[in-house]
Amino acid sequence: VQLVESGGGLVRPGGSLTLSCAAHGFTFSAETMTWFREAPGKELEWISNINPGGTPDYATSVMGRFTISRDNAKNTLSLQMKSLKPEDTAVYYCAKGRGSSQRGQGTQVTVSS
Repeated sequence: VQLVESGGGLVRPGGSLTLSCAAHGFTFSAETMTWFREAPGKELEWISNINPGGTPDYATSVMGRFTISRDNAKNTLSLQMKSLKPEDTAVYYCAKGRGSSQRGQGTQVTVSS
């Protein structure tokens, strides 16, 4: 299993960013995929997942601002983030399945003016 996140960066409050996760080494289309984040000094936080059929689920903290999607033909998971807040600053990880044990190296998102 290999998961490679990309798309992180520095963005101003209220801005937008889209993260991508390239998946390799397993049958991507058959798996629920999940996004987690880890803010400085805080525990890993679940923020969203999407099942093989494309049904998403979101944490309350990001609902209405973040959109998860998947492209099974390209083995790619995405997270579109809008109306970003300083408290969204974290390292963002994609993971295979609903747990966090099989996740990528992460991509840093910093929301700051």
